Amino acid sequence: MRILHTADWHLGQLFHEYDRSFEHQEFLNWLLKTITNEAIEVLLVSGDVFDISNPAAASIRMFYSFLQKATSENPHLQIIITAGNHDSASRLEAPKPLLASSKIHIIGTIEKNSDGSIDYAKLTVPLYDHLGEIKAWCIAIPFLRIGDYPTVSYVQNPYSEGVTTLYREAFEFANTKKNDKQSIIAMGHLHTHNAEISDMDKTERLIMGGVECIPATAFHPEIKYVALGHIHKAQRIGGKEHIRYCGSPLPMSFSERNYKHQVIIFDLEAEISNLKTLEIPVTIPLLRIPLKAEPLEEVLLKLHQLEDKNDDKQASYLEIQVLLEAPEPALRHKIDEVLKFKNVKLARIQPHYPNKNKSIGESVSQALLHELQPAAVFAKSYEAKYNTEVPEQLMALFQQTIIEVNQPEA
Repeated sequence: MRILHTADWHLGQLFHEYDRSFEHQEFLNWLLKTITNEAIEVLLVSGDVFDISNPAAASIRMFYSFLQKATSENPHLQIIITAGNHDSASRLEAPKPLLASSKIHIIGTIEKNSDGSIDYAKLTVPLYDHLGEIKAWCIAIPFLRIGDYPTVSYVQNPYSEGVTTLYREAFEFANTKKNDKQSIIAMGHLHTHNAEISDMDKTERLIMGGVECIPATAFHPEIKYVALGHIHKAQRIGGKEHIRYCGSPLPMSFSERNYKHQVIIFDLEAEISNLKTLEIPVTIPLLRIPLKAEPLEEVLLKLHQLEDKNDDKQASYLEIQVLLEAPEPALRHKIDEVLKFKNVKLARIQPHYPNKNKSIGESVSQALLHELQPAAVFAKSYEAKYNTEVPEQLMALFQQTIIEVNQPEA
């Protein structure tokens, strides 16, 4: 049985306000061809199908059009999709009754029995070969929220212990269903210990000081493969070949521009074999100019060297790193003038200031903050950020603002 693992599509994502529908459609077209060319029998999508819980109609159409084409062009294909933290679990699995007949399984929520115990039967999906025989079982676990996992008392990390307990009990249930010739695989959308993360992962995924991290030991050693989503960088976990993040198909931020975006393919018999990665073609590149911040004059020279607009070639996303001695009011205008006829989409201008090594919180103590006048706080904040004194004209404008704010209404 040949299986393909993918995750974190984030359909509908805006990249610095630019629509990415073209990129996502190109990825799905590539995935359709890959499924056919590689004779894939099971497609695993480990969460974050959509970028927001209430996706636009166009993103929903894109998703279901892909499912329709994938199953019609590959009649023996099974698809298992789990919800991620970006997805609305109930919305994602709403069409579940209609899709089950076409071998598409969507698991968004953790259902409970009347006694409050988890209904593991709803999380355990049989995997059939083209002859209709069960070859393996998949433990399909969506993103887990508070209340989804068992409560474990008197432990240091209730979340980690609860999720570990859920995976153990799910494995024990699946193990009662399988025979000696069948295998068990698992899916998850979570953060594991020692996963290598991007800047976006740091701001979005590390919650409560990192306590929401799951050890590789949470997955029973007899689980043949663990298909993970949530972290955008493809990687092995715990030094195990069979516990993997496949990564996102598109870079979600400039910190991910050098990632190898890929899907993972493997054969499943008694053990996994022929495991390989297929790199996803880049549709729209991400450029960072320069790689390290340089003075504005040098940056503008480099921008002049970019290729001119080309109707036959997609414009690249551009992030600009510029080193400034002080705020530059005309910065955006100067850059826009250079890029007017260049084949790029300006996504972000990242200013850097020399010796910007302390914040206003470090430069002004809490006690002193109560004693200072607003203009003094503004001056210290400005100096801490830009490493220079506030220009007289700007300070005059600030003082005028203070006067207007404090004037009683007529």
